[in-house]
Amino acid sequence: MTMNRRDVLRTLAAGALGGSVLRLIPEAAAQHAHQEVAAARAASEAGVYTPKLFKDRQYRTLQALTQLIIPPDDRSGGAIEAGAPEFIDLLSSENEEYALRIIGGLRWLDGACDDRYSQSFLEITPPQQNEILEIVAFRKNADTDKSLLPGVEFFAFLRRLTVDAFFSSKIGIQDLGYIGNKFVRGAFPGCPPPPLPAQQTAPAKPA
Repeated sequence: MTMNRRDVLRTLAAGALGGSVLRLIPEAAAQHAHQEVAAARAASEAGVYTPKLFKDRQYRTLQALTQLIIPPDDRSGGAIEAGAPEFIDLLSSENEEYALRIIGGLRWLDGACDDRYSQSFLEITPPQQNEILEIVAFRKNADTDKSLLPGVEFFAFLRRLTVDAFFSSKIGIQDLGYIGNKFVRGAFPGCPPPPLPAQQTAPAKPA
């Protein structure tokens, strides 16, 4: 039975497929989402993805967060280059649970930053951004301060989404060095026999 776009995106809560590197999104649905993002870019005159759910400030905060979760390095681009913000926006636009968790989390984050720094997450300095994320990155911090629990749960969820978006993208697959299963032609010789210990010699053959 074929499934349309809404059917695929609305079944994401089923969890990752066995054996997949992905932790939250089934691999087939993740690839489908990347294809939808690419199609949306191609349909735009400027070749730019237009967010379907998040408003401008929310989307820019999402971009900043995902890039801090997986920054670019000398091996590959980061979350933005892999299309993680677009991926998350598309999924959230079709999944009410995802939308509520992320929008609520972004509001919590800005509120926490305002309490600590009198500015939103986008307006605070990079060291301050790292500081607040270090606080919500560890569940043990919520054990001693229950007010952190919404932020801890939000960041854990966003981190899993970002990782799934990255490692299901072309950049992420190349970063893993995954080339897929290969069929081995011809006979498989098996493993060679283990070498004998140094103090042990093979028994002499009878004359």
